[in-house]
Amino acid sequence: MSIVTLVSGGLDSTLVAKLAQEEGLHQYPLFIDYGQLARDRELEACCRAMNDLNLPQPKIAELSGFGRLIRSGLTDSKFHIIDEAFTPGRNMLFLLTAAAYAYQVDASAISIGLLNEATSLFPDQTAAFLQEAEIMISRCMGKKIVVLAPLSSFYKIDVVALAKEKGLSSTYSCHKGDEAPCGACISCNEFKFEESTNGR
Repeated sequence: MSIVTLVSGGLDSTLVAKLAQEEGLHQYPLFIDYGQLARDRELEACCRAMNDLNLPQPKIAELSGFGRLIRSGLTDSKFHIIDEAFTPGRNMLFLLTAAAYAYQVDASAISIGLLNEATSLFPDQTAAFLQEAEIMISRCMGKKIVVLAPLSSFYKIDVVALAKEKGLSSTYSCHKGDEAPCGACISCNEFKFEESTNGR
């Protein structure tokens, strides 16, 4: 089975790629440049992670115009990094692009690193969204392309623990894009919450 793995250089998507590798799946890693503030550091971490895993370097979907049009805390520094973080259509853009690439390379599935929907903040992070997206994608591609979310039962604490167990490191998970994590964005706050629940 072959699969297009959406990879961002973050811990979640790197773990998804590692799990797919352990299952023996043939992977086509795909990085989406949607005009995000953290694009350069994400891509650098993504390339490094794929190299560490002995996976192919990611193909890059250069869609930065999306972020110039659809401005949010993830794509425009003038917006609040948390209060205005919702970027409408972002995950659908990811899935549709991955599915079109899967069609091109004759892969039968695509994979995204969404966590347990109990932690979701936005409507495009839920199981219902993924189910309906799969139906729409299969219809518009004219063939069945499975949408996988292998971390959908995971909380961040589970991701961190499993990633540590598997020796994953050098990932980048800050939305702001600075060299040091900002400590204020949604992604950084996920890690701070995980640390606080572990008493660190």
